[in-house]
This record gives sequence, C-alpha cells and structure tokens, in this order.
Amino acid sequence: MKVAIVTGSSRGIGRAIVLKLAGRGYGVVVNYKKSRIAAESLTLELRNLGASCLVCKADVSIQAEVQRLFEQVLEKWRQIDLLVNNAGITEDAMFPKMTEEKWRRVIDTNLTGVFNCCHACVHHMVKRTSGKIINISSFIALKGGIGQTNYAAAKAGIIGFSKSLALELARHGITVNVIAPGCIGTDMMERVPDRFRAKLLKQIPLGKFGEPKDVAEAVAYLAGRSGDYITGQVLGVNGGIYM
Repeated sequence: MKVAIVTGSSRGIGRAIVLKLAGRGYGVVVNYKKSRIAAESLTLELRNLGASCLVCKADVSIQAEVQRLFEQVLEKWRQIDLLVNNAGITEDAMFPKMTEEKWRRVIDTNLTGVFNCCHACVHHMVKRTSGKIINISSFIALKGGIGQTNYAAAKAGIIGFSKSLALELARHGITVNVIAPGCIGTDMMERVPDRFRAKLLKQIPLGKFGEPKDVAEAVAYLAGRSGDYITGQVLGVNGGIYM
C-alpha cells in the first residue's frame, strides 16, 4: 500500500484528492488546521469505505507542527510515497490596504508551508530513492489577480520552488510537479461576491467553474504510473482562463 499526505484536506480540493487517492488504495492523511468537524466527518467516510487513514491537526506554517505530523505518519505506516501540498488561504486587499499581517499570513501558509512539508519528507524519500511531490499553485500565479498581491506572490513562489526542487531530486528518483487550478467551486470561491463571479465566468472559455474532482483527477494522473516521466512541470486545470 502506498501512503499519501494531503495538507489542508478536510474540505474542498483537498477532500476530493483524499477521496480519489483512497479509492486507488492509498493510505491517506487527513490534515486540518481549524476544521476539526469536517476532518472527522471525512475520516469516518473513509473508514466506512474501508480506507486506511489518519487524521492529523497541524498548521503547515509552523515547522514543529509539521514535523509532528510527519512523525505520526511514519510511526503508523513507515513510509511516505506521495506529498500533496494543498493547504492554502486567501486574505485579499488592494495593495495600498495590504497590511504586513495579511502579507505574512498568506506567505507563511501558502509558501512557507510548502517548504516546511517538503523539508520534513525529502530526507525520507531520498533514502528510499522514490517518491512524488505535487504542489497546488493557482492560475493567479501566472495571470495575476487584483487585490491578490500576497496570494499571487506565494503561488508564483511555489512554481519556482518546485522547478528547483525537481532539478535537485530527479537523481534520487523523486518527481516534483505543480497543479495550477483555475476557478474551482469551493468554499473559497463561494466567498467571492456574485458580481465578480459573473465576471470570472465570462473569462472561462469552457463556460463553467471547475469542480474539486477535476483537480483530484490531475493529482491521480501525476501520482500514478502515467506521471512517472513527468517532473518540474505546471499543469493548468483551469477551463482555459489562462493558456
């Protein structure tokens, strides 16, 4: 059995990824920061499906909590085959009103969180000379977004980080790739005012918002044997909003 850690996986895209991987026989980690009830509900669903799972509360921006999470996983399964860095937040504001606190919170979670999790598992993967890392970025990293200088910076940082890490780890048989979703129907999208959602929809050539399962399918592709010869790449799952 392969083991996958999916950060920020109690809801939305992370939840869909966990369910997809569990359906493919992975032992899966349900990670959450605040959404305990959602995490416990997903864990119960997974166990009812017969999946092997572990629920872990950890803030990915705090290195000590990340280290504790990885120690729990290794204690249970003795291996980590796949890391999906999905945890992320938004704190939008036009730049003149972008506070240092908003900047730091988004960078700490969305970018430093990726560093923390990769740093915690890379030694293990190198020792085993195998493993896959998939980092969830955003089309905003490539296109930009009004009121999202902090989010765009963090998500763009993930791309540069991942390409560099892919170069370093290739000789150890480890692949590192990025998925850059577009407008996906999650709680985060629900918080966008209707007038802005309507404008976004007009920019999508396929004429619809994506679903969490669309991203989960892309993760499953890269995680499976079909993705064995793919590394350092950015896969857009965005309906054509950015090409």
